Amino acid sequence: MPWYSAGLRFACTGCGRCCTGGDSYVWVTPDEIRELAAAMHLGLDDFGRRYLRRVGLRYALLERPGGDCVFLQGRACAVYDRRPAQCRSFPFWPANLRSPDAWARAAGSCEGIAADAPLVTADVIERELAAARESGLTADDPPQQDPSEHGAKRRR
Repeated sequence: MPWYSAGLRFACTGCGRCCTGGDSYVWVTPDEIRELAAAMHLGLDDFGRRYLRRVGLRYALLERPGGDCVFLQGRACAVYDRRPAQCRSFPFWPANLRSPDAWARAAGSCEGIAADAPLVTADVIERELAAARESGLTADDPPQQDPSEHGAKRRR
């Protein structure tokens, strides 16, 4: 039984902080790439040149200088309805669910993780965790950190 079996409190506030920061990867699958390209009325090659980078055998979204996601406009995601599974599953990532301490560290930079937020049940957390793992995240990835921490690197 996981440590979060009683559920965790979270509700996205739309602050955009999970889409900003230092060196990171937002992994995208071939299906997600096709869906995003179609939604933007771009061919796959054009979409790839504008919005993707290859990392090993995988693809990740580009970032602007300073580490903001290429799709972040102000505090909002320009592709919110079609955002990758990795983004949809935040903050229920393997590294953030490793322990209560890891969850508390994530709460330091995510205002949606709060005592007065709605309770997310363990079955929903497990479903989101599975989606995060399918997107390529592992417990070895750094947990969510406060971007103001010196040298902090985050994976979104």
